[in-house]
Amino acid sequence: MKEVIAIVRMNMMNQTKKALTEAGVDAFFAHEATGRGKGFVNPQVLAGAEEGYEEAASLLGEKGKLYPKRVITIVVDDDFVDTVVDTIVTTNKTGKPGDGKIFVLPIKNAVRVRTGDAGMKAIS
Repeated sequence: MKEVIAIVRMNMMNQTKKALTEAGVDAFFAHEATGRGKGFVNPQVLAGAEEGYEEAASLLGEKGKLYPKRVITIVVDDDFVDTVVDTIVTTNKTGKPGDGKIFVLPIKNAVRVRTGDAGMKAIS
């Protein structure tokens, strides 16, 4: 089993949800988050702002802003990871900064509380 964590733009959530459903993803979690990629901020300016230099803080302007995002978490069988990742990338790729990130992590086990089912049986 693998956990796929995707960070996408807020305005892409409905398209992503529909694409995942069409790809066969029946269950996932989504929650609101804010953040920014490091590509938006000059590290020297950020370091200066963190040290308390007002000039550096003023230079951050909009580039220091945290942007609204959605975080989607999906647990799937190993064989289905590529389909999930490809679906998310295809749906969210605009070619502009801020399109998002996808992380894939191993899951050792899952247990359905109601029945005690474990492993793939707990997520299917």
